[in-house]
Amino acid sequence: MKKIKLWFALTAFLTVFCACSPGNIPSPIVQETPAPDNNTPTPTVPTAIPSGTADGDSRPPQDGMVRSLLTNEWVDADVAATRPIAVMIPNESNAIPHYNLSEASVIYEANVEGRMTRMLAIFEDWENLSKIGNVRSLRAYYAYWAFEWDAFIVHHGGPFFINDLLAEPNTQTIDANQASDSAAFFRDANRQAPHNSYATGSGLASVVQKKGYSLAYRGLTDKEHFVFATKDTPNDLTQYGSDAKDATYIDMSGCYPLTRCYFEYNDDDGLYYRSQYLSGSTDGAHMDAATGEQLSFKNIIVQNTKSEDIGNGYLAFQCHDTTRDGWYFTNGRGIHIHWSKTSDYGATKYYDDFGNEIVMNTGKTMICIVQEGNTFTYR
Repeated sequence: MKKIKLWFALTAFLTVFCACSPGNIPSPIVQETPAPDNNTPTPTVPTAIPSGTADGDSRPPQDGMVRSLLTNEWVDADVAATRPIAVMIPNESNAIPHYNLSEASVIYEANVEGRMTRMLAIFEDWENLSKIGNVRSLRAYYAYWAFEWDAFIVHHGGPFFINDLLAEPNTQTIDANQASDSAAFFRDANRQAPHNSYATGSGLASVVQKKGYSLAYRGLTDKEHFVFATKDTPNDLTQYGSDAKDATYIDMSGCYPLTRCYFEYNDDDGLYYRSQYLSGSTDGAHMDAATGEQLSFKNIIVQNTKSEDIGNGYLAFQCHDTTRDGWYFTNGRGIHIHWSKTSDYGATKYYDDFGNEIVMNTGKTMICIVQEGNTFTYR
């Protein structure tokens, strides 16, 4: 545990990239770089986000609605004011199908031991969901992503080395392994353990109340997590010129060899639809058994992250860093990015190659955490 805590603590002293204010992308930050040779194209300087066709999104559909912190969609004010839940969800073949995963606003996916993947699903409007999961054990790196949203961490135990992190005074979890939290969970008799543990929104709310947790945000996190464009003025990345690459198919199988997931862009609705091929199952759409919907996203981030094997196959990811890169995909195109996270509860910020914080499109986001050295493809 000391090794992990030292690793994350040391990175907190690194310098953060310069952030920008919401709205149009500002002029790029001037940096000293070697002059390009004759065979290197001069990069296109991003200017303003191109205006799109107005679709009436500038005003709330109903009085009293506000912008979601997670998606920028219009939501009821009480939903926006309520802290989200962050649910640990396994993704091996025995865990399929998932329930209500399509309702999550932001999903992180990363490898765990044995090259399996697990997801951390961030749900905003969660209190009325009747079946969430299934739910599995926590790893420390997922907790740091949950902290960014001031979320209640919903999990089913975990290895001993997360205990110090869970004991931190600001960490608030709902753990199926704790008798005090059992009212939030149930076992589905039609599934075999350990793949049959599910949470309910009403049960989670009752445990939150019983434990005296605040449903209101505690002021620990950034007031603005992502910078968003509205649907009236979407960001189609054309301001980056040739630096924005066509990306209508994103294949993550080189990073997640068991999940082998991929995303296909649908030009009709502007969303990326997720499919996967799990060992023992057939290739196909990643469907939600509760809603009957295929998982889809407006934004996809690929985040290259340093990792380490800490014994018995368990991994640690360096969530705090200012030196790694990645890609941002939206509307069928993608750009190279850099990312920065310098505190436990501070948001991971994403920047283009000019040092400007990227402007994401209104909608759901998938964040693929990639071990440094693994590769993915797009076309």
